Amino acid sequence: MEKIASFTIDHNKLQPGVYVSRKDHIGAETVTTFDIRMTSPNEEPVMNTAEIHTMEHLGATFLRNHPTWKDKVVYFGPMGCRTGFYLLLAGDLESKDIVDLIKEMYKFMADFEDEVPGASPKDCGNYLDMNLNMAKFLAKKFYDNVLEGIGEDRLIYPV
Repeated sequence: MEKIASFTIDHNKLQPGVYVSRKDHIGAETVTTFDIRMTSPNEEPVMNTAEIHTMEHLGATFLRNHPTWKDKVVYFGPMGCRTGFYLLLAGDLESKDIVDLIKEMYKFMADFEDEVPGASPKDCGNYLDMNLNMAKFLAKKFYDNVLEGIGEDRLIYPV
């Protein structure tokens, strides 16, 4: 069996950043999958489920309401390894094309002060597993340490 694309990246060299994971062609359309890597794999602790779940709710709500990007959002959700998120967008895109969007989203998460969208038994199958304070902390940390002044070395997968 062939390795899937995400398993071909050397996770020992991977640092937090915003990377193009893959591009899929569905008919005439291209869907670009972005790897929003928040922690250094196998070096830093992974995120706990409560904060990653909260960030999923905040990020998905932000993206699906964004005036420019909402119609291009296919999916936003956590990686199983809990080191970041996948964002799937319609279009043949590069990481540099979405840096401003990702900055906006992480600023939104870091500054969020209301009830977490969809955090109710009617709206979510695990609504009690939320941690807004830690989600805000991690979003600010990623914004400050990675997104602010992000360079090419954090936009293209290491070789």
